[in-house]
Amino acid sequence: MSDNTVSKAKMHFMLKSTPPRTTFHQDMTSEERDIMLKHIAYWTDKQNQGIALVYGPVLNPSAPHGLAIIEVEDEAEVPKLIGADPAVIAGIMPTEFYPMKAMLPKQHS
Repeated sequence: MSDNTVSKAKMHFMLKSTPPRTTFHQDMTSEERDIMLKHIAYWTDKQNQGIALVYGPVLNPSAPHGLAIIEVEDEAEVPKLIGADPAVIAGIMPTEFYPMKAMLPKQHS
């Protein structure tokens, strides 16, 4: 018996989050730190769900930012994921996204 379900290909996106200042990772306030801890917990949960493939800070001294590579079934999911990020909700980490053609290692069964 054959399975006629069609598996929809996953889509990949690069997310870039911009901190409020270049020194943010060194001098954030206690309120900002609390928000960032929630931000990290949020993306850790998305990684555990298999949505965030990789994420973290990019330590470019002149233009530091956060980066995430995510995998979703539909582009409409991306703004929802970004909109639920505590750092975005708090207004301290605006985030933009771009589609990408990710080259991933083959999954072995």
